Amino acid sequence: MACFLLLKAVKHTEVLAPVHGKSIMEVCIFFLYAMILLPGIAASVHQVKSFLNHTAYLSCYFPNSQKTDIKDLRVFWQKGTDEVVHEVYYGQEKLDNLSPKYINRTKMDMDRWTLQLLSAGIVDEGQYTCIIQHRDKGSPKVIHTSECFLHIIANYSQPEIAWLHTGELKPNEYLNLSCSSSGGYPEPRQMTWLISHGNTTRRLMHHMDVSQDAVTKLYNVTSKLNITVPKNILTNISCLLHLGEQLGSLVSVPLGIEIQGEEMEQVKINFFGPLIAVIVLITLLLGFVILKKNRNSLPTNQSVSLAV
Repeated sequence: MACFLLLKAVKHTEVLAPVHGKSIMEVCIFFLYAMILLPGIAASVHQVKSFLNHTAYLSCYFPNSQKTDIKDLRVFWQKGTDEVVHEVYYGQEKLDNLSPKYINRTKMDMDRWTLQLLSAGIVDEGQYTCIIQHRDKGSPKVIHTSECFLHIIANYSQPEIAWLHTGELKPNEYLNLSCSSSGGYPEPRQMTWLISHGNTTRRLMHHMDVSQDAVTKLYNVTSKLNITVPKNILTNISCLLHLGEQLGSLVSVPLGIEIQGEEMEQVKINFFGPLIAVIVLITLLLGFVILKKNRNSLPTNQSVSLAV
């Protein structure tokens, strides 16, 4: 792969050393020899993350232990095998060979040997290679290469639970819910439903429907739940979206549901019926007592009036 990268780079004007009549096989042997023996050559791929539409920082991981002047070096960045991202030609940034989509989108921090890719998009995700040549006596020589893989991240919206059930939910009926999240990248791993009754929590992993916008390349995800809910106890339902390794998870606002069973309704009727009857009876008794008292006091008053 490294040999192939070098051969692709040779196609661009003055990016790497001229072949000078050497056969392709000789060039490959030279580059493989450099990868094994020259100090500073890196074979591992560094993982880099950047948020969508933010600046991505791609380091060349060049220690420059010899304190070589930038004016004696060529720094060449490419994506994959055929896209020129950035070129610094002996201290001067050169635009002649850049791929059109990277023009005016890259800057090189010479002090940190880091490429800044402005407004990174999903189409920019992929593997980048940094190649450094030193101008010495004779032809320039490759003294350092490094590779990094750029991952683009776009935040998903908070998962939201929607009620799909029509009408009032009755005992022993199935509850239909959906949970959705949108506008994220990369594709999430899975969505989990959390169902809690008192001190008990169950986890259910149902099928997750995934769709990707053809223009923005962002993902929308939805999962559906179809279960029966216990009666006469509060049930809390949440959904958890797993975004992937080192990206964490997002959880919805819990939905609380409590269904009253028929026996509970009967208990209420049996309780309130006698209570109302007792209240009515007490009211009648009080009315009877008051009425009798008024009748007993009426003759006494009349007798006093006649005596006067």
